[in-house]
Amino acid sequence: MARTIVITGASGGIGRGLALEYAEAGTVLALTGRDEERLQAVAEACRSRGAVVQTGALDVRDTEALVDWLQAIDARHPVDLAIANAGVVSGAGPAHGSEPLATALRVIDVNLKGAIATVSALADRMRARRSGHLAVMSSLAGLATQPDLPSYSAGKAGLISYGAALRIRLRPHGVAVTVICPGYIESPMLQRQRSPKPFAWPAEKAARHIRRGLDRRRRMIAFPWQLMLGIRLLPLAPPFLHDWIMAGFAAEIVPDAEGIRERGTEPESLHPPSGMS
Repeated sequence: MARTIVITGASGGIGRGLALEYAEAGTVLALTGRDEERLQAVAEACRSRGAVVQTGALDVRDTEALVDWLQAIDARHPVDLAIANAGVVSGAGPAHGSEPLATALRVIDVNLKGAIATVSALADRMRARRSGHLAVMSSLAGLATQPDLPSYSAGKAGLISYGAALRIRLRPHGVAVTVICPGYIESPMLQRQRSPKPFAWPAEKAARHIRRGLDRRRRMIAFPWQLMLGIRLLPLAPPFLHDWIMAGFAAEIVPDAEGIRERGTEPESLHPPSGMS
């Protein structure tokens, strides 16, 4: 019997890695992303591995279109696993200036509201079937707030709380909920972040690790262990030491094209760094 998996934000980074990880014969993949060209390239790569693929060039901020698409997929192929992965990052600009309001609100709309819309579209349907698995892509930044990524950290922290509440509510009805908290994942989005990036993982390695955790229906998948150990020890530090440690993760975010447009400047005026640190 075919297994149906939904992945939002599948056109690049960890979403692409997850799509390729799950692409195999007997799997129906429903993939979304804003960049249709990149999304179709991922879809073709997944089809070459034997998966049946359906795509939707969607922005998760368009809640009505997103919900309609997800529920249409579910009506044709009842969804077994949905990974709400779509996400963006913003934060401090040059000289660690304030995060622009428009981009901060965009981050909350995509990372938190978009994920909630994704799982809400399917939760009651899974509950009625008494089967299914919902996963939300949070971040270690949701467990240890990044000083120059305030809206990103807040949105990811919100997902941790939302996922925990949803898990408790749906577990008696046969539906599993997992919160995923990666550290630094090598991707175009990470290239826009000028900061230390300790223990960064390739997207493919992260996707394999996440799949193993989802197969076990773990409540939380948080990695790498080195950063998780530090996060667990942070509450034991006195406030001055805690703040000094976290100040070492100061970051400058190069805006993406959409973020630049929202502030009324030209996308060509900034050039993302070409490599990883």
